[in-house]
Amino acid sequence: MTRKPKTGFVSRPGTAEAWIAGPEDAAAPAAPPPSVNSARLTIDVTPNLRRRLKLAALQRGISVADMLRALLHREYPDDAGNGS
Repeated sequence: MTRKPKTGFVSRPGTAEAWIAGPEDAAAPAAPPPSVNSARLTIDVTPNLRRRLKLAALQRGISVADMLRALLHREYPDDAGNGS
């Protein structure tokens, strides 16, 4: 009985740069990076919505937090005229 060597999960890229390289065609989020004095926001979502958010962020090559920050900055820009 001959066994095939395992590949896939345990195989690694040849160079360290290939390990850490992200998707090259992913667009950077429009939102500025969080400031040092940023506040944490917690929301409750359904497992289905959480799954969809994670999948969308993965396909864009960004984190869920970065994706949601960009969304919030688009919806509520700093120059909204609300006096704050």
